[in-house]
Amino acid sequence: MRHDEYLRHDATALAELVRRGEVSARELLDLARAQAGRVQPRLNAFTRMLPTLAEAQLARGAAGPLTGVPFVVKDSVADVAGQPTSYGSRAGERFVAPRHAAVLRRLLDAGATVFAKTNLPEFGLKGISDSRAFGPVSNPWDPGRNAGGSSGGSAAAVAAGVVPMAGGNDGGGSLRIPAAFCGLFALKPSRGRISNGPGLGEVWFGACSEGVISRSVRDSALALDVLCGPEPGDPFAGGAPAEPFVAALRRPLARLRIAFSIASPLGTAVDAEAAAAVQAAARRLAALGHHVEEAAPPVDGHAVAACYLKLYAAQVPAVMDQARSLGARDTEFEPLTRVMAAYGRRLDAAALTQSLARWNEFARTLGAFFGAWDVWLTPTTARAALPHGTLDPPPAEARLTDTLLASGLLAPLARWGALDARVQRLFVQNLAPYPFTQLANLAGVPAMSLPLHWTPEGLPLGVQAVGRQGDEATLLRLAAELEADAPWFDRLAPIAHEAG
Repeated sequence: MRHDEYLRHDATALAELVRRGEVSARELLDLARAQAGRVQPRLNAFTRMLPTLAEAQLARGAAGPLTGVPFVVKDSVADVAGQPTSYGSRAGERFVAPRHAAVLRRLLDAGATVFAKTNLPEFGLKGISDSRAFGPVSNPWDPGRNAGGSSGGSAAAVAAGVVPMAGGNDGGGSLRIPAAFCGLFALKPSRGRISNGPGLGEVWFGACSEGVISRSVRDSALALDVLCGPEPGDPFAGGAPAEPFVAALRRPLARLRIAFSIASPLGTAVDAEAAAAVQAAARRLAALGHHVEEAAPPVDGHAVAACYLKLYAAQVPAVMDQARSLGARDTEFEPLTRVMAAYGRRLDAAALTQSLARWNEFARTLGAFFGAWDVWLTPTTARAALPHGTLDPPPAEARLTDTLLASGLLAPLARWGALDARVQRLFVQNLAPYPFTQLANLAGVPAMSLPLHWTPEGLPLGVQAVGRQGDEATLLRLAAELEADAPWFDRLAPIAHEAG
């Protein structure tokens, strides 16, 4: 098989070719590895190659729905036994996994050949992938821009034609944002649909879900069938569906009641192209026979952002302490991570508990909204992919942070509340390019990004669709209908073809 032929097949089709003996798993792995080697110097999508794991899988010859399909996983949560799970941090290199994560085991049992880990921001804390440990991930559509985050390396690998789909996770948009920036499809499943076990129970209090970024809807449905279902002791019981998701795609879709909105929940700017993407999708869906109307749930976006900040503030110090217990030094963490940790250490238990309680309010409001509507459309992001460095702090602010860290004044200033306004301002500034994605995580509902729009400059922009708790099937069937009406599979970044 030639590289151009490889690009013409999704994972579902590649697995069928392997099963029929028309191509071998070894041949597909060689193609994927060669493409990874060609694009890595320009994109920096990978943190680590996994030759031992890949060769063991080839020798095993596992047969299943992903037989022989080359696959990569995000360097976060998807533990590979005996390998560090870095979480995009120098300090995270000490987190050596004692066993495979359930998601990795299920991929291997389904026949996938996992051969690399992908790049991300430190601890997955940003909507861009730019860790100091591994460097920024460039966007295949324009290497001067970031691929998005936090599953940026996975999105870059798919958009550059290395693999047909890749693993990632989504705690506030981390699958949907890079998919939108890279012209790909991504579905964040409902809370509990995919296990984080056995090494973890919940991730980010249940806000984070595992999933994939893909080029075809049927591949995402297949991956969800492979990955879903509980592990013993899971804290959430989303479990397996009554019907396989791939089978659900074959059933006709009833006409839906679809709401759409464009305004940022934070009152921040939304680019005209992002608005145009949603308006065009609304017109397309109406032409397909759906009832489409402008409407939005009455959720306070600033309250969502405040709860999301508290989530971060509670998680970062705990992760840093875990790394320190393994010997990590403060200087191994990025400055903004250390600022967030100092801010988080003054968050008391009552404030955190009250914040977590508001998640129920968001979920109930969305639940009532979905009594009248089946799907809610928004932009996935407020603008196209960001040029590298867009969200870097101004030089003076960076110097101040470095001075506070070096002097030891950061912790006492944080305890006195002197950092609160600065951290909150930085947080809103960093959410402004993608203010639409966090609500689905806190409420635990499924949400997807659809690659339906390209700007006049040739940059992708995604449209987000949010659905009812546990109803990934409706979202996938709607995505398949849009994919048939406005095909995107063959719209790959030029680098995918140039490198071949």
